[in-house]
Amino acid sequence: MAGLFDLTGRRALVTGANTGLGQAIAVGLAGAGADIVAVGRSAPDETARMVSAAGRKVTAVSADLSSIEPIARVMAEAGPIDILVNNAGVIRRADSVAFTEADWDPVMDVNLKVAFFLSQAAARAWIAAGRGGKIIQVASMLSFQGGVRVPSYTAAKSGLAGLTKALANEWAAHGINVNAIAPGYFVTNNTEALRADPTRSRQILERIPAGRWGTPEDLAGVAVFLASAASDYMHGAVVPVDGGWLAR
Repeated sequence: MAGLFDLTGRRALVTGANTGLGQAIAVGLAGAGADIVAVGRSAPDETARMVSAAGRKVTAVSADLSSIEPIARVMAEAGPIDILVNNAGVIRRADSVAFTEADWDPVMDVNLKVAFFLSQAAARAWIAAGRGGKIIQVASMLSFQGGVRVPSYTAAKSGLAGLTKALANEWAAHGINVNAIAPGYFVTNNTEALRADPTRSRQILERIPAGRWGTPEDLAGVAVFLASAASDYMHGAVVPVDGGWLAR
């Protein structure tokens, strides 16, 4: 049974791996035996130390994923990979009546457009090589719900859930698993404003059956599962990791 979750000899590309959820996913995958390609704008020094401490290799690829321009270079510098985790994301908060194009476009570009074209690049390489792979999208509770004051984020994460299913339909026959993790309310930079608002933070905690905000490490096990042979018959799933939020 333990072998089902063994990632020894695999290479995982994780976007936004320098902090937060991406870092925890990268370190979790390394703990299961995978080498890591960490992609992001800033150097993943802390992540690299943690991956190295797990006995795995880390390759840092510097790229601004606000557009698809660097994707070909990212894939070339990464080299052959077995796992792709589309974690990089941004958020903008404003009343919808005041939302601007400048609030809309960057969120859609990073959270949805780049995720699609990175997935496409990985799938093209795997199909050409005649082998499968694992793609893990990082969705959100707002893949299921509307949210408040985050229209572009909600649209992007809802789109990412749909994209997960669409790509699974096309690529499952090639041995490519496309699934998504939908984190609930986690302690990350994206939720700093919510956690700093006493009223909103209390309202959120009152709804979470687990009674606490998630920590990035809470995602590691699910990421390992979706990256491993244990999930070989899963295609197009969006897996909530939310402390019971959706069950409330």
